[in-house]
Amino acid sequence: MRHIGKDIAHESAAGHVSGESMFLDDLPPLAGELLAGIVHSPLAHGKLLGLNLDEARNIPGVVAILTAADIKGHNRFGPVFKDEDLIVEIDGEAVFLGQPLAIVAATSYEALDAARKAAVVEMEELPAIFTIDQAIEAQSYIGNPRHMARGEIAEGFKQAERLLQGVLEIGGQEHFYLESQISIVVPGEGGTMTVHSSTQHPTEVQAMVAEVLGVPFNHVTCICKRMGGGFGGKETQAAQPAMMAALLAAHTKRPVRFAYTKDDDMRFTGKRHPFKIGYRAGVKSDGTLTALELELFSNGGCSADLSFAVLERAMLHSDNAYFLPNVKITGRVCRTNLPSNTAFRGFGGPQGVVGIENILQQVAIELGLDAYDVRVRNCYGVHDRNVTHYGQRVGGRDEGVGRRDESDSSLIPHPSSLSSNPLPDLFDLIHRESNYRARRREIDAFNQSSRTHLRGLAISPVKFGISFTRRTLNQANALVNIYLDGSVMVSTGATEMGQGVHTRIRQIVADELGIGFDKVIVSATNTDKNNNTSPTAASSGTDLNGAAAADACKRLRARMTDCLSWAVFTDASCGLAPAPESIRFGDGYVWDERVPQNRLPFAKAVMIAYEHRVSLGERGFYATPGVDFNRDTGKGNPFLYFTNGIACSEVLIDRFTGEMKVPRVDLIMDVGVPLNPGIDRGQIIGGFIQGMGWVTTEELCYGPKGQLLSYSPTTYKIPNISDVPAEFNVRFLDNPHNAVSIYRSKAVGEPPLLLGISVWLAVKDALSSAEPERCCNLKLPATGEQILSVLTRALPGEAPDDHIRLAKAIESHLNAPLSPSIESHFNR
Repeated sequence: MRHIGKDIAHESAAGHVSGESMFLDDLPPLAGELLAGIVHSPLAHGKLLGLNLDEARNIPGVVAILTAADIKGHNRFGPVFKDEDLIVEIDGEAVFLGQPLAIVAATSYEALDAARKAAVVEMEELPAIFTIDQAIEAQSYIGNPRHMARGEIAEGFKQAERLLQGVLEIGGQEHFYLESQISIVVPGEGGTMTVHSSTQHPTEVQAMVAEVLGVPFNHVTCICKRMGGGFGGKETQAAQPAMMAALLAAHTKRPVRFAYTKDDDMRFTGKRHPFKIGYRAGVKSDGTLTALELELFSNGGCSADLSFAVLERAMLHSDNAYFLPNVKITGRVCRTNLPSNTAFRGFGGPQGVVGIENILQQVAIELGLDAYDVRVRNCYGVHDRNVTHYGQRVGGRDEGVGRRDESDSSLIPHPSSLSSNPLPDLFDLIHRESNYRARRREIDAFNQSSRTHLRGLAISPVKFGISFTRRTLNQANALVNIYLDGSVMVSTGATEMGQGVHTRIRQIVADELGIGFDKVIVSATNTDKNNNTSPTAASSGTDLNGAAAADACKRLRARMTDCLSWAVFTDASCGLAPAPESIRFGDGYVWDERVPQNRLPFAKAVMIAYEHRVSLGERGFYATPGVDFNRDTGKGNPFLYFTNGIACSEVLIDRFTGEMKVPRVDLIMDVGVPLNPGIDRGQIIGGFIQGMGWVTTEELCYGPKGQLLSYSPTTYKIPNISDVPAEFNVRFLDNPHNAVSIYRSKAVGEPPLLLGISVWLAVKDALSSAEPERCCNLKLPATGEQILSVLTRALPGEAPDDHIRLAKAIESHLNAPLSPSIESHFNR
């Protein structure tokens, strides 16, 4: 039985539902275990003049309080640049509200809280910067600007028949993983440390803990069984809790547990980067782009973290699915006094994509064209107009669309097997599947007649590059051990955060060895089994680690084959000479295809190999081929392939309240040949909904001193079950031609999130039918307040009388009195 392509349940599904799955804070306290917390900066930017901890140290239950002076290793840390202090030094500067000034170990949370309150902090407040506009004005940047370009921008603008320009403001997003940042550190003999961390990057946690302790990397082992969500937020920022817990563990010689509360996690950790994109576009009268100039500014927060890589991916995805003949893109990271912003599902791709999608939507509005037609005219071609602004051909090495197996109803049949770039086909399919033209006419008529509501409809695609843009990270190793009863243990660098990477790896190993899924388990990710691993990020967890595990299985199978071909499947009397190429593995058996009736159970084959002293453990390795990008020139092939998709979203808006609903979404995703259709479908739906939240309800609100106001589920609105579209049609595109990835599959972790942008575009479409001039300044997220402001706020020099007259007309139509709260909106 083949397991690849089957709907096999997530390996921890039953445990998650029953509560048996163990997360870090579920682990019972170890003997002598201490709890850790921080004394943090009350200012977003200030000089630390003094810190009196005497009273705090005398509180019963407080075992240790450490400051920067107690660090024997490196206090400065960072995943790329060492540019942030773990603990602020005396006479040093705190650069965000919540930065640690001291770390505390105590026997109870009550003692921790008392110690924090007893600490006397003396600080001098310094000027703080929180927004991109403030950073631009102060010229507060991290590093140098980045540039990408193609063609002749001046000539492109000369060819244009219309010029458009504007600014798009893009908000950040809270990761809102259910399990907060947490680490448990256990000291061992000889200065060694075992770190249990909820992290997407065990190797980085290992390295940073070693550096802050001043010990070699081999003194630190990092283990991650699973995370209660990550979404990028635990790629780099899981290291800080681990480092602080390790410092306290080394000092006290006792196990230390550091776990943020949900409120503190939201307040003190980084988010998705807010962006501000200025644009100038030249277009022909039919909406075809002739020139595009983009300026991308991201809010990096107080330090670099991964901001340059995020900005780079935003610039690489500023084309999305569209050919840009003449383009100039400039990017800068702004330094502000917020916690350092970091990786988030999509990693800059969503910000780059929403920039170009907003421009094309605005082109359609200003030229009076259908936005679908504008997108199709600018879409990458199959035989020409198919090279990105950084020089990579779209669909160049892998992508084509083939016919489906008619027995698989989850796949859409495709009319051709010739296309190497499925984007035009996706546009055609969604157009037909969603009944776009008829619904467009119906919605336009509705908006002309309805006085109470607006409807909007928009289609947007995604072309998401799969690979780390840092070439070094495109590698993985795996350890596969076969035991004498035929069971198998796999260990890789992939971390499980609910996305099902361990389930997929079990499927791969089971099929490679020809055994049952239940015969394989994947162990907790552990740096002493898999060294120098890459983070589980960039949608590459299965691509990299699954391929490494498959490589290990191939090596094991080859050794067993050589042994069994002469030890078992040789019979001189029948003329059977040793023939390793004839040995087959499958359905739990091993056999020689020349005598298929003579089948050997896999466990017995393993025992025979063991008796002949054949090694039954193997390390596999995989390095992504063909990725090569020159950052200096902005040219090359940064991606192995592209995952593509498209969505059509419809929205319904209440003119009075700004409330927005999503009654229907049609979505088609090109995932190659799905490794696990059920899990892939879950990733698609979950990613889309998370993207929808980013563009509609998830607003980060800050106070005047940089304090996050929306730091709990009561003030930060993620989508809930009632926000899921009532009609949600999800389909897979049949595309078996992705020959460069394992089993012809495609990564599906991040790309679906970007299709949530179609909801924001549908809001913009709806508003354009009522307020075409105002909707050009629609911000992201398009919250109810943002939508209402577009519908009710007068432009400069415009009297609000028209809005009052509209309100009175609606009142008359409904034959009901106008509420004072609504009238106050129209009088603003």
